[in-house]
Amino acid sequence: MKQIDGRARKGYLSLLYFAVVLLPVFLLGCYLYNEKQLRIGQFQEFKTHNMKEHISPPQQSKEDKDKKTDLVPLDICDVFTGKWVLDNVTHPLYKEDECEFLSEWVACTRNGRPDSKYQKWRWQPRDCSLPRFDGKVLLEKLRGKKLMFVGDSIHYNQWQSMVCMVQSVIPSGNKTLKHTAQMSIFKIKEEYNTTIAFYWAPFLVESNADPPDKRDGKTEPVIIPQSISKHGENWKDADYLVFNTYIWWTRHSKIKTLKQGSFSKNDSKEDYEETGIYIGYKQVLSTWTKWLEQNINTNQTSIFFSSMSPTHIRSSDWGFNEGSKCERETEPILNMSIPPIDVGTNRRLYEIAVDATKSTTVPIRFLNITTMSEYRKDGHTSFYGSRTGKLMTTEQRLDPRTFADCYHWCLPGLPDTWNELLSLYIIYKS
Repeated sequence: MKQIDGRARKGYLSLLYFAVVLLPVFLLGCYLYNEKQLRIGQFQEFKTHNMKEHISPPQQSKEDKDKKTDLVPLDICDVFTGKWVLDNVTHPLYKEDECEFLSEWVACTRNGRPDSKYQKWRWQPRDCSLPRFDGKVLLEKLRGKKLMFVGDSIHYNQWQSMVCMVQSVIPSGNKTLKHTAQMSIFKIKEEYNTTIAFYWAPFLVESNADPPDKRDGKTEPVIIPQSISKHGENWKDADYLVFNTYIWWTRHSKIKTLKQGSFSKNDSKEDYEETGIYIGYKQVLSTWTKWLEQNINTNQTSIFFSSMSPTHIRSSDWGFNEGSKCERETEPILNMSIPPIDVGTNRRLYEIAVDATKSTTVPIRFLNITTMSEYRKDGHTSFYGSRTGKLMTTEQRLDPRTFADCYHWCLPGLPDTWNELLSLYIIYKS
């Protein structure tokens, strides 16, 4: 019985020793081990964090950057359908007095136009948003290339806009402007080696309006519908060709054509015949598309056709019944109705142009600027242009029906938006 009690006492003492001495030591060891691991983890996290702070992220390649900026879904978004939004922050895209190449003809503020709201309207497509225009991004795409506008004075208007939109990013010694009988050539040297040119051909084919002294609209136009090669020789080296022809077709319901040969001083009435403008327009665009098919390598050259630039010559079209034109307008037509308001655009010529660009084997991008521009009754030069080199007199301003120019556009202004949209296709799709 005493032996059992002794064993029990020893067992009890062993358990007590374990509980009092060994267990605390064991627990202390566990604690110290965990604390060490925690400190190691914190140190590693701290080290990693500091490495992230001091090691620069990998540089993006140019291709990656291009992919990142390609945010305009041009395949699914109709950028020509939308509305005008007043934007005092991002527009105008340049200031009139900062563009040394802007002619007096369209410098409306310099010519005395008192309002400037027309410069601040931004185009907002219905189904997507446009990136802010960046002249450097466009010039990077145009590096070593030639962009050429071909057409009438509306295209000259747009060419001046494009020059003003990009010239500010080029040092003054690296840009030049040269005029010849048929062309205006803006060259950017050194870094970009880019040319932005305009070629005068109001009918695309040869006409008696081609010479510099016959462009005032006072001479009745005569065209040679099948003759385009003389002009076309000057287009072949362009990487981007942007065509238009419209304003000169709207003067009469018929147009004179030369029966055969070329223009000469001995031409008589018997050498001409009259053709309806719709037949003549089809003939000219057929000649144009055939020339493109035979002479342009579309792997190297992208082709665009700008639709009709509208006029605003009847204020009654937008509900202002005082027999005026566009000379009093300071805001766009803000009622974006469907169908759009009718300001007299020749939609039949428009449809002929659409059909011509679709019926050729050459891919032609149709730039549908017409409807968006029809709302911009406020954007014309009206009394504040100087096409003849002289500003309008007080007496002329009293006769808007005769003298207000509701064909051409002030700059900065609407043509800048046309070029924003053109630039999207050059940057992202060509």
